[in-house]
Amino acid sequence: MKKIFVLDTNVLLHDPQAIFAFEDNEVIIPAVVLEEIDSKKRLADELGRNARHVSRLLDNMREGGHLHEGIGLESGGVLKVELNHRSFVRVQEMFGEMTNDNRILAVALNYHLEEQDKGTERPVIIVSKDVLVRIKADVLGIEAQDYLSDQVVAPSEVYAGYLTLKVHPSVIDEFYTYRFLSIKSLQLGTRLHPNEFVILRDEMGTSKSALLKVSQDAARLEPLYLSNDPVWGITARNAQQRMALELLLNDDVPLVTLTGKAGTGKTLLALAAGLMKVEDEHKYKKLLIARPVVPMGKDIGYLPGEKEEKLRPWMQPIYDNLEFLFDTKKSGDIDKILMGLGSIQVEALTYIRGRSIPGQFIIVDEAQNLTRHEVKTIVSRVGEGSKIVLMGDPEQIDHPYLDSISNGLTHAVERFKQEGVSGHMTLEKGERSKLAQLAADLL
Repeated sequence: MKKIFVLDTNVLLHDPQAIFAFEDNEVIIPAVVLEEIDSKKRLADELGRNARHVSRLLDNMREGGHLHEGIGLESGGVLKVELNHRSFVRVQEMFGEMTNDNRILAVALNYHLEEQDKGTERPVIIVSKDVLVRIKADVLGIEAQDYLSDQVVAPSEVYAGYLTLKVHPSVIDEFYTYRFLSIKSLQLGTRLHPNEFVILRDEMGTSKSALLKVSQDAARLEPLYLSNDPVWGITARNAQQRMALELLLNDDVPLVTLTGKAGTGKTLLALAAGLMKVEDEHKYKKLLIARPVVPMGKDIGYLPGEKEEKLRPWMQPIYDNLEFLFDTKKSGDIDKILMGLGSIQVEALTYIRGRSIPGQFIIVDEAQNLTRHEVKTIVSRVGEGSKIVLMGDPEQIDHPYLDSISNGLTHAVERFKQEGVSGHMTLEKGERSKLAQLAADLL
């Protein structure tokens, strides 16, 4: 049975292509949604860009007929702009004030009641990224859903960057003898991705094991090239950290993504690797460390002081890690060191848009707060001879309409996992302190 989907404003501002994501069903855009989109179109950030995109899409679709009468979509569905759908009285009785959210709910409720009167009872579903709108819809007896078309994978299937396989001990012996294993000959029954790591364990229960990496063409399992020597004084404390350093120090992997809870060492490992590549090996001209001023693109003009003073509160976690790596003793020493080196730049992502960044080691922290388009904007800025590291905790998101699956970092992980130019690692064990690990797990 075909359905009627009533879209909230936040769905279109989150994904302008949402109009086309509902197959052969009827898509309703309440008139108040157009007003809200109009109020956002002059913004210079991601919301403004998406508002303008939606406006252009709807304007182009007018060529196919009148929006208030309904326009056929290629999917077989119908798009309709609802001008003034009956009465607001029923919703006002429950929620009082005539807010924009309540107007959208009124449209959905009146469609629902109409379908009941007709006897067809086509399901009417309101689609919103706003939890409270979905709760209100439930109170009114209307089905409500989150917008999930932008989720690239189910939560249980998020790519970890490594897996553990139990094999016959002869397979492990073969690896240590020949220093490689053919993936095809192993007949694993599971697909391995380029630069993915594999931990082989003895299925007989002995302590025999091996740590390997999938080749960039995904044809072989190879040994790790790096020993566990310190990197700028930092030594990997667990297998995942060692795998992460393998990716961070591999010049043939220009895109690295790191995810994990607070305290797992993402920022410290990335900074240590970047300093080694820039200061010791001179592989890159500059180390650029960036962090979003959430949300990305938001002006920081309301904060007092010059640009550097405004950014300092947002960038303090980066400076804390740099102070640890440089082993500074006094407050302010790190600023003198960075000024003297000149090859390390701490910047807000606000100022990256529009730039081309060649020959640099780029670290983007807190990337889970970026949308898919923002991540695309950043990665597409990477010039020839540069390496970019995207890292963050998908479970700690400050963006109002993103979650652990729909954010730009997770999107990049899933889209690039089959590409030989990228590698990913999920860090699981906290190394900051026992208390920090317990807090991450329990709170």
